[in-house]
Amino acid sequence: GLKNEVIGITKFCVHPLEWRLSKSIIGGTKNINLKKINSLKPDLVIANKEENVKEDILNLSEDCNVLLTDINDLEGALETIKVIGRFTGKAAKSCTIAEEIEKSFEKLAKSKSGKKIEAAYFIWQKPYMAAGGDTFIDAMMECCGLNNVFKSMKRYPEVSLTDVARSGCKFLLLSSEPFPFKDKHLLEIQNRLPGVKVVLVDGEMFSWYGSRLLKAAPYLFHLRSVLVTSASGFFLLGYKMFLS
Repeated sequence: GLKNEVIGITKFCVHPLEWRLSKSIIGGTKNINLKKINSLKPDLVIANKEENVKEDILNLSEDCNVLLTDINDLEGALETIKVIGRFTGKAAKSCTIAEEIEKSFEKLAKSKSGKKIEAAYFIWQKPYMAAGGDTFIDAMMECCGLNNVFKSMKRYPEVSLTDVARSGCKFLLLSSEPFPFKDKHLLEIQNRLPGVKVVLVDGEMFSWYGSRLLKAAPYLFHLRSVLVTSASGFFLLGYKMFLS
């Protein structure tokens, strides 16, 4: 409901597609164009503690109203959606979105059964980096019925394939972002980890904590179903399912 009000987005804001043509692109999250942002004279800048550089946000706050978010779990994501709604005059709409997301995840939680599946989630290659236990990704893994084997580690630790092999990991999830893992990476890693099933997953469903969460619970439900089934001889290649 903020089509007209939004005047600037980052180069990573790929949804909705038509905004790429109609909104000002103000750089990436780590290298925002301060001069361009100030020239747009925004009433509000929505920033994030993890994604943005502290010095940039401090500079922006001298001339703009900045809402700094810090989100590590579903509860924090839902509250932030409501806060943004209040800041932008869309409180009712934001509450509706948050409630719909919450209900979809409650349904997902009720559908879980059995023991958690040991898993790891890679966000980067060269070096390999995994999601630690204090991340939003870890919270989504939990919702999916996955136990993060690197839960005891902070943020995004550098790990090796040997670490994965020794961890008791059953499934290694390769994210589509920030590093765009592809089939070739899957096959390379799978050859080096014969005891672990390697899976490509949609990073937006695990790490986008805004309205994209409306699509996350159904995706996680499907993914978990496929992972459970894979124990009987199925595996994922790309985003498709094949007999192994």
